[in-house]
Amino acid sequence: MVRFTPSLLLPFGFILLYGSGFVFTKYGLTSASPMAFLAIRFFIAFLILCLIAYFIKARWPSNYKEFMHISIAGMLTVGTFSIGVFLSLAFGISASLSALIIALQPILVSFLAIKFLGEEVNPKIWLGLLIGFFGVVFVVVMNIDMSSTKIFGVVFSIIALLGLSFGNLYQKKYCAHMNLFAGGAIQTLSSTLLVLPFLYFEEIRVVWDSKFIIALSYMSLGVSIGSLTLLYIMIKNGAVSKVSSIFYLVPVSAVIISYFLLDDALEWNVIIGITMVIFGIILVNKKEK
Repeated sequence: MVRFTPSLLLPFGFILLYGSGFVFTKYGLTSASPMAFLAIRFFIAFLILCLIAYFIKARWPSNYKEFMHISIAGMLTVGTFSIGVFLSLAFGISASLSALIIALQPILVSFLAIKFLGEEVNPKIWLGLLIGFFGVVFVVVMNIDMSSTKIFGVVFSIIALLGLSFGNLYQKKYCAHMNLFAGGAIQTLSSTLLVLPFLYFEEIRVVWDSKFIIALSYMSLGVSIGSLTLLYIMIKNGAVSKVSSIFYLVPVSAVIISYFLLDDALEWNVIIGITMVIFGIILVNKKEK
């Protein structure tokens, strides 16, 4: 019998929240332009985190340097990643192809962790990362419509990948003692400020219908606060290369949730891909004897 200890609950909770975020983003983008949606989402998350930090008397940064480190990590992990994904979808790239590009994150982070953080990644971990990556390919490649792919969409997905990867490393190196709520408030505010210039380049559109309110509520609370809190806890407690490996399950999770909520087909390649991803995750996180 599998015991759901905190070490298992954290990644599974993160996968569920982050993966379902793709589904609720679909809802939101039908009623609002990408940057308007992001700006409202980030600002709401900022206000909620400020209230939580105030009531629990959370520790705020003690100096300007600590404040800047937290802000930069947030701009990368939260702001740059979200802007890249939302704009890639707005430029016509399919969600499947965007997820595939983001799925390169574990391999990129493992390479960067060796170079910048001095982490050791043995051949078993590399094998697990590669198996997980090819598992993601199985999940999404059948849904890629290359005829509709836009070059700007690919570029913005790569920017999202780089922001998330460097942000995770920066968070691990410089923000290890960050309070989750005070630090989260700073990071969502810095991400809001990062989004604002992009509003100038889009035709701002927000329709406050039930779909948008549901999507906004879920993305502000479940994703901006819930999933990122879980991610930062995992980064703080584990090696970045191992933590990043669970990102392979995020697009898989999105496909499964879409199957139940949006009636998307669950093809044979999804079953094979999920099996490969799970096997890869087991290899990466298996403890040495």
